[in-house]
Amino acid sequence: MSQDEDPRRIAIKIPGEMVGERLDRSLAVLLPEFSRNQIQAWIREGWARLDGVAVPQRYRVAGGERVEIDIPALPVRDWAPEDIALVIVHEDEHVLVIDKPAGLVVHPGAGNPHGTLLNALLNHCPDLARLPRAGIVHRLDKDTSGLLVVAKREPVRLDLIRQLRERRVSRVYRAIVHGSLVAGGHVDAPIGRHPRDRLRMAVVPSGRPAVTHYRVRSRYASHTELEVRLETGRTHQIRVHMAHLRHPIVGDPVYAGRAFAVPGAPELTLRIRAFPRQALHAELLSFEHPVAGQVTYRALLPADLASLIEDLARNARAHG
Repeated sequence: MSQDEDPRRIAIKIPGEMVGERLDRSLAVLLPEFSRNQIQAWIREGWARLDGVAVPQRYRVAGGERVEIDIPALPVRDWAPEDIALVIVHEDEHVLVIDKPAGLVVHPGAGNPHGTLLNALLNHCPDLARLPRAGIVHRLDKDTSGLLVVAKREPVRLDLIRQLRERRVSRVYRAIVHGSLVAGGHVDAPIGRHPRDRLRMAVVPSGRPAVTHYRVRSRYASHTELEVRLETGRTHQIRVHMAHLRHPIVGDPVYAGRAFAVPGAPELTLRIRAFPRQALHAELLSFEHPVAGQVTYRALLPADLASLIEDLARNARAHG
């Protein structure tokens, strides 16, 4: 068989708490790296079997069943390699760890058909064209900087997806938020599509479980620098949860609203209001490497965030 015809198998167990849920909806939650349409096609074609039996997508699960999915390797996509500079923190035959700059979209999509991290990866390593999403297993928003891992082989990709699903990948961020937080804590609030604005996410009762932990690194006159750890990985999770706490991230064009003023510092207030992207950086990434075991990588703060923190600290010292 050619590589494109080799089958792949995904095996997963339906959690007990999903009792009564439709099979396609259950799998959409358990396999977020695949689209709902893909999952429904697998069920229709009999590629997805529940305890060895093909069932309709509307089948209501009892919890505890084993689902096996056999699908052919995805064909090579018509993605073009592009000579875009990459900051490679680590590379071996199994994985790439990239320090993504703010402003770089991760994956081609509507409005961003090229000029993405994926296009840069294909230029750096053409064999990635044979992997779904060129080996990308998790994303960062366009204007969030920092670390993400890319698989270079299909077994590694599936294992990293499993680690993400089982919450065994550690992701720690630095964030600058509006307002003064006196102590750390956590947010346990489900996230889903905003009920009126489909381009935004929101805390909604019908959303998917989402947990964010945070601790205070530094407090300034009217802003706080946080260390944030993700327990789950929902779209815009940190941005939505911080806005939910009424401490939105500086520079967030979607969730922050009007920037907080810095008392007695009009120039600093103007600078914060003009900050061109959300002040969020994926600083630490830890996962289980297929050969080396547990590995941890760090990315230095980019210059724009480091400069903003220094300005906030200087103002705090001057008015301390």
